Amino acid sequence: MNKKYFAIGTCLIVAILATWLAGMQSVIGGPMIGLLIGMLIVNLIPVDGEFKKGTSFAGKKFLNIGIILAGATLHFAQVLGYGAKALPLIVFNMILSFGAALLFGKMLNLSRNTSTLVGGGTSICGGTAIATTASIIRATEEEIAYAMTAIFLFDVFAAITYPYIAQWLNITVNQFGFLAGTAINDTSSVAAAQETFNVLRGIETTNPITVKLTRTTMLIPMAVLLTLNQIRTAGKEHSDGETLGATIKRIFPWFILGFVLMALLNTLGVFGAVGIPGKWFSVSYKFFITAALVGVGFKIRFKDLFTKGAKPILLGGITWFFVALSSFIFIFLFANYIG
Repeated sequence: MNKKYFAIGTCLIVAILATWLAGMQSVIGGPMIGLLIGMLIVNLIPVDGEFKKGTSFAGKKFLNIGIILAGATLHFAQVLGYGAKALPLIVFNMILSFGAALLFGKMLNLSRNTSTLVGGGTSICGGTAIATTASIIRATEEEIAYAMTAIFLFDVFAAITYPYIAQWLNITVNQFGFLAGTAINDTSSVAAAQETFNVLRGIETTNPITVKLTRTTMLIPMAVLLTLNQIRTAGKEHSDGETLGATIKRIFPWFILGFVLMALLNTLGVFGAVGIPGKWFSVSYKFFITAALVGVGFKIRFKDLFTKGAKPILLGGITWFFVALSSFIFIFLFANYIG
């Protein structure tokens, strides 16, 4: 069998395993598990160049498919109601996260791509935001892996500790919804924190997930802004007579149109009308992103993660701290607004 196709099949099989392992607990999502398994395999078993071509194909193509399918899980109506109250904090945290990531990333001599990935992952929704951002800015596998690791470490820490901190500070149900929904990244981690908080309080609340879903819709304006910036940058770099149309055609990440179209169809209720359950899209997009990150994992050596990856992890901690601090300050200063 051609090693390239064998590698693609391997990424899919490992993605199935990672998805199953993710279902066994609620803190670590499938994409991060897939990334770690890919890293573990390549550090234990040497792979040749032909095999790596297949993993690179999976890392790029499956990523785009996953992002398009992710669009079908978004609903523009999610920004209304309780979730809409969190929009000022969500938008502020996005600006803060990108600003801190770019500023401190420059101080740490990290690539702009790495800083952008960490800013996007921290501000919106962890792995999905990193995947979307990476495809737009054409980040390398190494940059994706380092950013994912940076986000993962502090996300798990937040998911485990925030419910107990909230209990200690006597934070209200609505306040915790704002805190967990805006300052924990991955949806599975938000759900885990929500469940712990419910047990501690002896209640049943879905406020964190509601805020988190509203925050996830910010993927669309983020993708549009990043795309416009890429087009502007590409235009400057190719100012030798290339027309604007040619620049857009060359640089535009066309999968974003599929992402937005799927979100629009979901909002209009098209998928429900034809009998496609929303759960199918939720599972399938995570599976393809997981398969993509398995491929990314095959590019990373552990020694590189703890040497080249140390600064991105530090940057992830810095941006996480600023966003966490922002959310804590907001819920105490605007307690009456939150309710």
